[in-house]
Amino acid sequence: MKTTVGQKEIEKIITANHHDPFQVLGIHQITVDDRRGITIRAFLPEAVEVSAVDSDNQQNIYTLSSIHPDGFFETFIEDRNIFSYQFLIKTRNGNLIKSHDPYSFLPLIGDLDRHLFNEGNHLQIYEKLGAHIMDLDGITGVHFSVWAPNAKRVSVIGDFNRWDGRRHPMRILGNSGIWELFIPGLKEGDIYKFEIKTRHNHLLIKSDPYAFYSEVRPKSASVVWDINKYKWNDSEWLENRDKTTPLNKPLSIYEVHLGSWARKVEENNRFLTYREIAHLLVDYIKNTGYTHIELLPIMEHPFDASWGYQVTGYFAPTSRFGTPEDFMYFIDYCHQNNIGVIVDWVPAHFPRDGHSLIQFDGTALYEHEDPKKGAHPDWGTLIFNYGRHEVRNFLTSNVLFWCKKYHLDGLRVDAVASMLYLDYSKRHGEWVPNTYGGRENLEAIDFLKKMNEVIHAEFPGIMTIAEESTSWGGVSRPTYLGGLGFTFKWNMGWMHDILDFFSKDPIYRKHHHNNLTFAMLYAFHENFILVLSHDEVVHGKASLLSKMPGDFWQKFANLRLLLSYMYAQPGKKLLFMGGDIGQWNEWNHNRSLDWHLLQYEPHSKLQSFIKDLNHLYRSEPAMREVDFEYSGFEWIDFHDWERSIISFIRWGKDPDNHLVFVFNFTPAPRFNYKIGVPSHCFYEEVLNSDSDVYYGSNLGNQGGKWSNQVSWQGKPCSLKITLPPLSAVVFKPVKDEDS
Repeated sequence: MKTTVGQKEIEKIITANHHDPFQVLGIHQITVDDRRGITIRAFLPEAVEVSAVDSDNQQNIYTLSSIHPDGFFETFIEDRNIFSYQFLIKTRNGNLIKSHDPYSFLPLIGDLDRHLFNEGNHLQIYEKLGAHIMDLDGITGVHFSVWAPNAKRVSVIGDFNRWDGRRHPMRILGNSGIWELFIPGLKEGDIYKFEIKTRHNHLLIKSDPYAFYSEVRPKSASVVWDINKYKWNDSEWLENRDKTTPLNKPLSIYEVHLGSWARKVEENNRFLTYREIAHLLVDYIKNTGYTHIELLPIMEHPFDASWGYQVTGYFAPTSRFGTPEDFMYFIDYCHQNNIGVIVDWVPAHFPRDGHSLIQFDGTALYEHEDPKKGAHPDWGTLIFNYGRHEVRNFLTSNVLFWCKKYHLDGLRVDAVASMLYLDYSKRHGEWVPNTYGGRENLEAIDFLKKMNEVIHAEFPGIMTIAEESTSWGGVSRPTYLGGLGFTFKWNMGWMHDILDFFSKDPIYRKHHHNNLTFAMLYAFHENFILVLSHDEVVHGKASLLSKMPGDFWQKFANLRLLLSYMYAQPGKKLLFMGGDIGQWNEWNHNRSLDWHLLQYEPHSKLQSFIKDLNHLYRSEPAMREVDFEYSGFEWIDFHDWERSIISFIRWGKDPDNHLVFVFNFTPAPRFNYKIGVPSHCFYEEVLNSDSDVYYGSNLGNQGGKWSNQVSWQGKPCSLKITLPPLSAVVFKPVKDEDS
């Protein structure tokens, strides 16, 4: 048969060099020698015979002629209009295959979607880009699309086409930079990547940036997956969450690394699955009284030792622990047990793994081309180009994706400081100033503001939390007031100061009294979360218990005192796993926590203490109702540095609701210690960290003390109390009609 297309076009198809394969392949209305009809062309390297079967009348079968020995076939059918058809293919090994032609389908991503994406405002672009199982006119398959504006050619490759980039080249949609292809017959579980030919004719093999699921590392292919089939059971939780603000609610967060909270040691130390850990972890949280779980990043990542902070699959929960539905089950089960779920999110940087975002289409697409703008010298990672609309769209839609598809209650944004400053961790000459000559990353600031505006508008009950370690102002203030718009900010300064203080031998603590009180100078400038996080129990920093000075007993007393001080101060709370059982070893991501320690009295009693501390925190409005205003906190005495004693009052919204906290940071007990209090009544001792039920010395105040109508320290009444060694005591006024 004489071909209806030029040999150069055929060669381009066979060598996978055609910029638009749809111009050649598929079905086309043409005129040949004044004869009007249609031509069907196919490139099928494995075929020896090919026929086109009319889908409406399967008696009509048209044989395609072999035009090129590498597998190019064509037929011309006179006096026919375009019709639906299937290929009947006889392969070289004698198999007969019936399939629809991928090049017979029209584009599926419309002009509006492309326009919104290119201007950075397509909030659900993950519904268009990536791999989506769909049904087109009764034909089931997978629609693939990817943004690669500078590529010469993009193909879908996988087991289904023997990873042959010639087989399924994609079409580019105008000047949007988006390539797409619908491949009939593919299904959930099929693995795939994109083969990208660069401007310089280099071939890159890339995972899908929008993939919903990935192979288990060290493999890196994307997996076709339907994430819309899980049936949720948490509507009541979501409704209640979105009707309230987290600012005046108890927020006691248990920070967890899923891969090392617990493992199946007897099964080759394997990970627990999302479903296995859901039940164990929820039971633990309910027993110990935390309100929320915060997970170190669970987005797909290749390197276990990165703890998830070097992400390669932003839309995929890691396959280490199971499927997307398994992770949905984990969150759903938490919600059904009234436990919120926060996940760490990493929009600051991404790793240099070749299958991921780096030089995605042969150019600096997601990152900056200039290494002075685009590289982190400390982490060896690349910085997102926040000035590019499509990159901002990728990240903004990603945060909304996790809230919508996975029902997350909050995202803690990692490394915000590195996003805000162009010179972060860089020396002179290693960074480029902004357009005004400053060090602020204006594009990143704009991105963070808009991201927070969008998420709070879409999901009013969801928290965004900034891990930001500098004195940048207004991190947790609304954008309309000039802030960045986060709900909360981690108080990194408090964590540094307080751990520095507690690491000192008590005999020297009086010289570092300022470390205890300094945070109150700025405590209400932001909506702070007080944290004792994973960052402080790795890389030779020692576990919380091991940081504490003194003998065995004093270490436990100091740790109870530290936890008491955190819970007492204004701000929400976060504690990394292992701290509440007194783990001696530093956290190791390759092994389970040392749960066997709970067989020993000091450790089990420490766990009981955190349980009671959480219960007190959740039950007493004064400890969490007014966290972010001066009216919720009042010093009694912070001047007693010589004896390392501090006392203050926490107030609730009800002026009659208050708690008195007194802390003794030395091992010397104090008797008849006098403090001022606001009420003449009985003050019940509602918590004593030195109680023998917590492995303390059991020195205390026999349940409480009556106040005297003797003014002291600016208060109308006073208490004389016993301060146990290395302890916190908490008093609550008990008033009756006569008091």
